[in-house]
Amino acid sequence: MTQRANAAPQVVVVGSINMDMVSHSRRLPGPGETLMGEAFVMAPGGKGANQAVAAARLGAPVAFVSRVGTRQHGAELLAALAEEGIATSGVVADPAALPGVAVIMVASEGGENSIVYVPGSNAQLSAADVQTSAALLQSAKVVVAQLEVPVPAITQAFELARATGVTTILNAAPALPVGDALLALSNWLIVNETEAGQLAGMASGSVDEAAAAALALLQRGPQQVLVTLGAQGVLLCGAAGVQHLPARVVKAVDTVGAGDTFVGGLAAGLAEGMSATDAVRLGQAAAAIAVSRSGVQSAMPRRAEITL
Repeated sequence: MTQRANAAPQVVVVGSINMDMVSHSRRLPGPGETLMGEAFVMAPGGKGANQAVAAARLGAPVAFVSRVGTRQHGAELLAALAEEGIATSGVVADPAALPGVAVIMVASEGGENSIVYVPGSNAQLSAADVQTSAALLQSAKVVVAQLEVPVPAITQAFELARATGVTTILNAAPALPVGDALLALSNWLIVNETEAGQLAGMASGSVDEAAAAALALLQRGPQQVLVTLGAQGVLLCGAAGVQHLPARVVKAVDTVGAGDTFVGGLAAGLAEGMSATDAVRLGQAAAAIAVSRSGVQSAMPRRAEITL
């Protein structure tokens, strides 16, 4: 296990957990096209679970708050979290529901991917479910959420966390509308360049456009806005302005999960007390290793592999 089972959680992730069904082919198919695949694997995933695993692999004591259907795959998903040393007392097991599923296609040439996500029990996570984990949330150092679970549940988690001064991170993915009330509860807002443009209602195809979108989002309440730019690095936008942190140069094998690895690394760094820039660099270093390997959670590095 990554951590002691009884370690007090410093990072609490509120989010999705699902079974990833991943097919690999030389390239992604076009509309209406059928390709012969090279490999297929099923493995635990979901943006929330991925980020929890990434943070735990980097040494943070982690707890997970979620709702998982146990009609199929649920026991396997919970066992995978336990194997990483992630506390699951905040997970509501729903015997009547199916868990979420992500159908992922990965191109072996270049590592690009496309994903269809079916939320299953993730869509049923309620504010009441989250309230039962109030003690976990309010004693943490960092609380992380994404948009694969309902906004009322995230809002409840962030309200509880902020009431005791806990740092909140919203990874606004997938790209969905987010109200200013939730943004104001987010110490950190993390988006990729596409999500930044959609959330801000602006173009974000270039680094300059992404920076403009980040500044616009900053005015809506978060204290820091991070825009991930893939191979071009990240933009860190706060009260001091916009800082561009280049990415590490690596050969991409599989980019699925790179963003989740980055978010988990950032959360782990902040929970340790790192500066914003150093925490970002920890996330970048972890993501650089992850994209050089196949898989999602299986590709996430341990802390001993990281050099800053």
